[in-house]
Amino acid sequence: MQDASDPRNHALRRTVITVALLNCAYFGIEFAVGLAIGSVSLFADSIDFLEDASVNLLIALGLGWSAQRRARLGMLLALILLVPAAAGLWTAVQKLASLAPPAPVPLTLTGIGALAVNLACALMLAKFRDHGGSLTKAAFLSARNDTIANVAIILAGAVTALLWRSAWPDLIVGSGIAIMNANAAREVWEAAHGEHQAASR
Repeated sequence: MQDASDPRNHALRRTVITVALLNCAYFGIEFAVGLAIGSVSLFADSIDFLEDASVNLLIALGLGWSAQRRARLGMLLALILLVPAAAGLWTAVQKLASLAPPAPVPLTLTGIGALAVNLACALMLAKFRDHGGSLTKAAFLSARNDTIANVAIILAGAVTALLWRSAWPDLIVGSGIAIMNANAAREVWEAAHGEHQAASR
């Protein structure tokens, strides 16, 4: 069992709570803009912000638990990581009915804001990614993937504004975000399952 009084656990708990609050705040911004301009990629990414907030709050809750309980929580987090993947794919399918391109300037500016938030979160979590097993692995992978996704959103906005006035750049990025989240869920599940088996011996 991890020592709940471990100073490193205290530092990790403060970090994940800060990351959760940042993610929750930007979820509202990105969700509103995504709905307003009809962007698949912003909608998928906004749901991801809400999922990240949940993941980090669960990590704060699970610190100090036994290895077996933390491994079970890690498997739950892997399932939570599938939520934005499913939501993004569903939105992409619905978007195929209209194929109206999103407004490129709000898309790009919102992507830049999301990149700043996720980069800050990834940097905060990077020093803890090997502490806490699959729980912190879930948080770090999610923040890292979000940073990559935000760069893609910015590029989709630029392509839509300058080269190709179409819904396809946004659709492609939104679908890519969903696939990346599904892969992160697989990685976390494998790590948590391995920890659970080791703790059960």
